[in-house]
Amino acid sequence: MADLDALYQEVILDHYKRPRNRGRLTPSDRESEGYNPLCGDRVALTIRLQEDETIGEVAFEGEGCAISTASASLLTEAVSGKTVGEAREISELFRELVTGEGDPLADPRLGKLAALVGVRDYPMRVKCATLAWHTLQAALEGRDEPVTTE
Repeated sequence: MADLDALYQEVILDHYKRPRNRGRLTPSDRESEGYNPLCGDRVALTIRLQEDETIGEVAFEGEGCAISTASASLLTEAVSGKTVGEAREISELFRELVTGEGDPLADPRLGKLAALVGVRDYPMRVKCATLAWHTLQAALEGRDEPVTTE
């Protein structure tokens, strides 16, 4: 188990230090902003959809802790190329993972997202990990108001 924890920490640090898909897509089809007032994490997602409602590209901007940044970076990799429905399913699986309801090895769709399983042991950090995912849901639903994790 210690080896698995070390691997998870390595994935989180890698995505924190070298976040994937950082930036803003212009033009974009969907976008949303999220804010965690408890710790100051901020994220903005922009999404470019293909004609068949598949997520062609997704990018994020923002400032936050290692967990928040790594989660947003991992999100961009996890949902790119997926349909909107598949992205929603992955989002729900991720929520279950970090809240303690899911088995990180039970569903292969989680992939590297399983690295954030340890967050479930720190309830205050769950909001950091899920901020980008709540923001994704808002973008997919076309909601205009910023998302908060209060």
